[in-house]
Amino acid sequence: MTAAGLLILTSGFILMTLACVSVARRRILDYKYLAFSAVAIGMFASVMDHGSVNVALPTIAGHFQSDFTSVQWVTIGYALTISALLLPMGRLSDLLGRKKVYIIGSLVFILGAAVAGSSSNLTILIAARIFQGCGAAMTQGTGMAIVIAAFPESERGKAIGLIMTMVGTGAIAGPAIGGLLVDALGWRSVFLANIPLTLLGVAACMAILVERHDAQPTQDGQERKFDWLGAALSTGALITLLLALTNGPRSGWTSPLILVEIQSFVVLLGTFIWWELRTTGPLLDLRLFQRNVFALGVSAHFLLFLGSSAALFLTPFYLQVVLGYTPRETGLILVPNAVCMALLGPLSGHLSDRFGWRRFTVGGLVLSTTGLFLLSRLTEGSSLAHVMLALMLQSSGMGVFYSPSSSSILSTVGKEGYGVIVGFLNLIRNAANVTSVAMAAAIVTATMGTMGFEPSLEAVRGGSGAGVTYAFTLGLRHAYVTMMGLLLVAMAVSVLQVSPEPSPRAGQLEETPTS
Repeated sequence: MTAAGLLILTSGFILMTLACVSVARRRILDYKYLAFSAVAIGMFASVMDHGSVNVALPTIAGHFQSDFTSVQWVTIGYALTISALLLPMGRLSDLLGRKKVYIIGSLVFILGAAVAGSSSNLTILIAARIFQGCGAAMTQGTGMAIVIAAFPESERGKAIGLIMTMVGTGAIAGPAIGGLLVDALGWRSVFLANIPLTLLGVAACMAILVERHDAQPTQDGQERKFDWLGAALSTGALITLLLALTNGPRSGWTSPLILVEIQSFVVLLGTFIWWELRTTGPLLDLRLFQRNVFALGVSAHFLLFLGSSAALFLTPFYLQVVLGYTPRETGLILVPNAVCMALLGPLSGHLSDRFGWRRFTVGGLVLSTTGLFLLSRLTEGSSLAHVMLALMLQSSGMGVFYSPSSSSILSTVGKEGYGVIVGFLNLIRNAANVTSVAMAAAIVTATMGTMGFEPSLEAVRGGSGAGVTYAFTLGLRHAYVTMMGLLLVAMAVSVLQVSPEPSPRAGQLEETPTS
């Protein structure tokens, strides 16, 4: 009860503060910081939701007397929906207005949370989460685009860094708040607690945001229309790919279902590319890939997450099964990683605005590669200090890399195209995350299989004995070496990326927003 009361009191205080500030936003504070503050509330709620729901899954499974494989669709369905709709919703926000799409998405998210929190069975809960994912897809990329567009181009990296701070803070708070809510009020409170916080964000956005950069003419002769066929093709391609990656380890990569899903993905992707190159109003302008900065930046972005994301999936297995830490202790061990990312993101973004992005993208990849090298040296008797140092280096590298890399990619388009490009970057991250986990899990389980043990991570959870832990640890090392190789490729790509002269300093005059 204390956690819920604290959340309500905090929300009320923030609401009153924002209401007072919004009245005099042009005289007291810069619009860019007010816009960030308004959107940051929703960002925090969205990221916190992901972490808190994961904590609640075992309790939900017990309540509905369901197996863990089925209850996982509470998060899988949510993540698949977001990934599939990020690109169409980003384009829609560029066409209709980001403020409008963001607020509608927030309201959809709230309605989904209300239904999820009152679900009478698991099917309704999963359907509510899919519906909630539609709202999250409307807010994730759009919210970032609103913040980035509110800052001048000379401070683009700083804006992205501030966003990373909120994402890191939400990642830290999510599991902790979720645990408190589940213990005090039950699993339904995890969903319902997001309603007042998200409503607060909606009120702040309505009071502060203006449609400052929307409805501008497009470039390169493109028509201002929504590409329905492109949206359908991209959504279908992503759903089939992510389903294949999610179900592959369980069903077997050569099973008929997985092969059909992979073939469907290839056909849909090829059709999508063919259509986008011919339509006059594409969902995503594929001609951007002809530009060095965009093509290499996107490639490095994908490779970073492909080579890094599985570390935070696999290392908790190592901490609990091999080193013997409890789930609660494991969660605390992982907190410094999020702190490093939250602190270094804005610092790296700010410095990249002044000195160019290449030294920071390459430097971040060096840090992450070093962290993965240390992880690849893990043994059954490695110290906790070894693990924590490796994870902190890896997360620090991601924090240093992300803001400058995103800024470099966004520099290739005008502000009128930020919505779809930010959605595309989030899509790349989500797809790389899923692929990274599937790839690393396949390497680990294959190693275990060649040593005569059951090729499954479930065997690691339930198994005992030196043989299983040794095989698992060896598989981890192979996976981390592979991931390290991907980051070395990303480093070479970032070196080749042309870095122009830094933008003018941030003290220049800015256009005053008009309502």
